[in-house]
Amino acid sequence: MSHIVYGVWNGAVHDYRDPSKPTPENPVALHGLDVFNEGNPIRAFVGDRGFFVFDKGVSLIDTFWRYMDKAAEQSCGKCTPCRMGTVLVRDALADMRQGNSSALTLDDIVALARQMTDTSLCGLGMTCGKALLEALENFRGEFEAEIKEGKQPEQEGMVYVTAPCIEACPSKINVPQYIDYIRDGKPSHSLGVILQKYPMAATCGRVCVRFCEMACRRNLVDEAVGIKTLKRYVADYQTTTGALTFSKAMIAQSLPPSMRVAVVGAGPAGVSCAYHLLLHGYHVDILEAMDQGGGMASIGIPSYRLPKDVLLSEMDIITQLGGRFLFNQKLGRDYSVDDLFARGYRAVFLGLGCQEGTKMGVMNEDTSLTGYDSGIGFLLKVHDHVAGVKPIKLEGDVVVVGGGNVAMDCVRSAIRMGARTVHLIYRRTRDDMPADKEEITAAEAEGIVMHFLTNPTEILSADGKVTGVKLVHMRQTEKDTRGRRNVEPIPGSERVLNCSLVIAAIGQQIQSGALTEKDGVSLNKWKCVDVNKTSLATSREGVFAGGDCETGPATLIHAMAAGLKAARAIDDWVRRGYVRFFPRSRMRQILRDNNVLASDVAEIPVKSEYRVHHPELDPNIRKQMFEEVERPISREEAYHEAKRCMRCYRVYSVVTAEPVPESHN
Repeated sequence: MSHIVYGVWNGAVHDYRDPSKPTPENPVALHGLDVFNEGNPIRAFVGDRGFFVFDKGVSLIDTFWRYMDKAAEQSCGKCTPCRMGTVLVRDALADMRQGNSSALTLDDIVALARQMTDTSLCGLGMTCGKALLEALENFRGEFEAEIKEGKQPEQEGMVYVTAPCIEACPSKINVPQYIDYIRDGKPSHSLGVILQKYPMAATCGRVCVRFCEMACRRNLVDEAVGIKTLKRYVADYQTTTGALTFSKAMIAQSLPPSMRVAVVGAGPAGVSCAYHLLLHGYHVDILEAMDQGGGMASIGIPSYRLPKDVLLSEMDIITQLGGRFLFNQKLGRDYSVDDLFARGYRAVFLGLGCQEGTKMGVMNEDTSLTGYDSGIGFLLKVHDHVAGVKPIKLEGDVVVVGGGNVAMDCVRSAIRMGARTVHLIYRRTRDDMPADKEEITAAEAEGIVMHFLTNPTEILSADGKVTGVKLVHMRQTEKDTRGRRNVEPIPGSERVLNCSLVIAAIGQQIQSGALTEKDGVSLNKWKCVDVNKTSLATSREGVFAGGDCETGPATLIHAMAAGLKAARAIDDWVRRGYVRFFPRSRMRQILRDNNVLASDVAEIPVKSEYRVHHPELDPNIRKQMFEEVERPISREEAYHEAKRCMRCYRVYSVVTAEPVPESHN
């Protein structure tokens, strides 16, 4: 950590220039602020909680001019304190920075900064003047000395604007911006913000697990803003007249035919990677083992959550941009990684997914038993049933083991396929379940019987058929070092639950044989593809990987984020031979390492307003069919929900010794 010269953080004044001055009782401990990129020391850092100077030669006037210039640029203009205050302060600092006389005095700037902080209507206005106010109130002499000196040196660095919801999103979508456009009556502009990050907006608007909503500061008032609901609204809006169409005209530049990239897997990671490479002008082929695109989103998410026509329509984006799907082409069976390079592809992206189930590891677990299935295997049968390829009907009782979204999809699908009763077995408590809480609530409403703190110990069978599951009750133990309570079996609590079908929905892995030693792509101890976390490059030069095959089973939004990250890295590697430093990722690391966006900062009270929820089919009706459960919201409801956004933008700035390297587009 660089030595702090002076600054203010969370209201505590730090000044280490004079040993006689008292130091704060709780010294701040910020991490990772030595250098921004290799060989480039950080000289100052400014944020919503305060600022620090690490180099006594730093110009405060230039530092805060850079900061306020970005704040003025980002102001939405809906309230006077922020709209006018940011501009007036920026222009006054600009005059001082150039050694010119300013229309505002330092006292005027203090008054404006305080007014912005106290009376602005959104998070940007409330916070962008705080550090400047602290600097002027505690280190005014530095400003006065710089004004006396005259023109200040132009410093290097970067300014980054974000929000808690943006940082929580794996794809880092500018959530407040796309909500702003809805509020302004421009849903097509809103969709454009989403499409900057990934192509599957309508799909994500239905099945995203909403990390952004978990981080939404509206939770401190009433309920999180319906960010996923609004995403679906703008995506569905595009099905009307005047919908956005994709074409080769959207491609930034046309590269020669030799600039070809192979994408293995047409799931969310592969489609996202192909989409971004196509927009960069590459010629992209997606090789898919199945006969249609979508990957796990297609076979693993039932139609009542994600209608297949919605998903497949978003696959069309690839062909409209000039990409090709090569279906029924399975890695390890029809071709190898060597074959792809022999065909002239400059780089390869592996977006294989995890389509092989994991065993529970209990007594008498035999995958050949009639009535035993993995979670993903069962959902594939559901997919074929709904598509009319191979209709099946369940009878009797079904037991599903697991607590994630795959388990939720299994129980809700089983009840729709005629099961008499469906039981969910989960070894921990309801609160511990990793599944989306809305999915758990929906399953309970549809009559699924939940057995918490319960674990299977044995599969019971007769004549090659499953007849039941032996269960044991669990109890919670003391918290571990991570603060999570473990569980242990309660002796003598065993019981039998009769069933005709047991589904092990506890995890998935890469299909056996997809990658061989000859491919030169190393796997880690979890049998996932081993990659460089910064570039997603594998052990084989020119081969990149992302999504479930790299992380293990994760979410659709994580997979699409990996596709974007890989596309940027592939573009760099093909054109430059190396992957560039990404400044925004470095800023995110600083914010994350120091928990800067924690929600413990007092803000202006906001009036409570009810959240708009999707209308839903009645549970007694919907559990008899696979029709989409959630209904669309209206334009008026979308506008109401968009108004609930508190626009919690924050501005962060670093001053560095050298220029920050150029960023990706």
